[in-house]
Amino acid sequence: MAQPAFAAKPHSRKLDRALARIADSGGQTTRVIVRVRPGQEGIVKDALRRSKKASLRYEHSSISALTVDLEAGDLDALADLDAVESISYDAPVDALATTTTVPNTDGTALRAAIGVANPGFSGKGIGVAVIDSGISPLPEFNRRIKAFYDFTRGGIATAAFDDYGHGTHVAGLLGGGYPGGGDQVGVAPNVSLIGMKVLDGSGRGNTSDVINAIEFAIAKKTTLGINIINLSLGHTPYESATTDPLVQAVDRASAVGIIVVVAAGNVGINPETGQTGYGGILSPGNARSAITVGSQHTMGTQARGDDTVGAYSSRGPTWYDGYAKPDVVAPGHRLLAPVSTTSELLLDNPSLKVVVWHGPTYLSLTGTSMSAAVVSGTVALMLEANRTTFATTKTLTPNAVKAMLQFTAIPLRDSSGNLYDQMTQGTGSLNGDGALKLARAVNPSAPVGSYWLTTGVGPVSTIANLAYPWAQNIVWGDNIVWGDTVYQNLPAWGQNVVWGENVVWGENLVWGDNIVWGENIVWSTNIVWSTNVVWGENVVWGENLVWGENVVWGESAGDSIR
Repeated sequence: MAQPAFAAKPHSRKLDRALARIADSGGQTTRVIVRVRPGQEGIVKDALRRSKKASLRYEHSSISALTVDLEAGDLDALADLDAVESISYDAPVDALATTTTVPNTDGTALRAAIGVANPGFSGKGIGVAVIDSGISPLPEFNRRIKAFYDFTRGGIATAAFDDYGHGTHVAGLLGGGYPGGGDQVGVAPNVSLIGMKVLDGSGRGNTSDVINAIEFAIAKKTTLGINIINLSLGHTPYESATTDPLVQAVDRASAVGIIVVVAAGNVGINPETGQTGYGGILSPGNARSAITVGSQHTMGTQARGDDTVGAYSSRGPTWYDGYAKPDVVAPGHRLLAPVSTTSELLLDNPSLKVVVWHGPTYLSLTGTSMSAAVVSGTVALMLEANRTTFATTKTLTPNAVKAMLQFTAIPLRDSSGNLYDQMTQGTGSLNGDGALKLARAVNPSAPVGSYWLTTGVGPVSTIANLAYPWAQNIVWGDNIVWGDTVYQNLPAWGQNVVWGENVVWGENLVWGDNIVWGENIVWSTNIVWSTNVVWGENVVWGENLVWGENVVWGESAGDSIR
């Protein structure tokens, strides 16, 4: 860019919240992600070349963006270019796992709890890209790590490894198996795994590396057979999802048919007061196209009657945009999965080590990272079941899979017997039994607008000898959609339809006795989070997550509890 003269002025509205503050620091060099108007990348590159203080790191063609090292004092000048849409902080991303002292849940108990104890499917033929800290080539994966790329070193192909251990744990939950059987296996023990390392040995990484991995998955979707992306990581949202580059990358992956499963985040509780808070969904869990997963505590039992939503599990609505999230919750408490004996997570938490019957080392972790992995494994079973039942080139779209998961979910109640609200549990807890029933009944080749069920499906699942009615609704935008909509091949399930847009359905979301989700809300002078929440299009938010009446989001990401 031409050498600009910097005058004191308000910072550009094209900068996200983090960069507006960083810009005040003057000479600090910052890594940013610049979204460029389509076809005008050359203008921005020329401006960067003319600057002696800017350095181009990456090009993200799928979202028309560039990752750049730039001095903070130059942020406003770059934003002044008409070719620039927005500039975002290349935010640090974290693994979303923590440690607790509750009973361990092994693979057998996990599969029974979600209703897939003996599903008849194992994820065979389904590819899952685990974008995380890596995957250690342990016996549980039985040479099923199809490919491995290290995006902390530019995306080079390399032998699989995981110096932190989080990605291995995630991969074990969604697709671990052990030759000869045993209790410690994941939900879909025959999936193909594609490891994409974006987190370092301490579980930290950069947003731009995650975007690079997602773009690579899009480009290699067919070559590597990638059907699902698991993202058990995130960062504090600093801007609307409509400009957030990580959200844009997730949306692009969904648009090409990859089902993206994302952890909601572990910032649902104020660590100082223990008070529950709303609005803590991390990026990219705020992507409407993603399946965003909160954490369910099974209490170590198969029955749902004693299950709760983890206090730490991030609640909706999403910051800035007010999207309804999470979509569902799934087991995430104290789940056992394998790790390498040299992984940092194990070395830092030796008390959580469990040596199972056949010798390998397992680690017990808690968090929405684990919950997302459980859902990814369930989606793999769904895709295999659908492919096996219907010999067709068409497949279930991301929207259709999300709708099935929400429709078949089992609503949970709190310790007082009251239903959790939609911003806490979505439509309910993961029901693998129901999801597989629908996947085996829905013919994706059915004409649009027709009923696509090929067999009758009763909206009830039996788990632990108890019958549980399905939620039988989805949350589409700010509407709850009731009825048998999932039984029809509607345009909403199309691959290129943005979840929550272009379809007017159902009724406005009414949340509990004191909460109304609508368009024209006048309610006192404040928005009070906790037991009474009011949200609408005309409500102007501040910049902080609120627990009760106290603003506590602050400056730090708070992306994981360790």
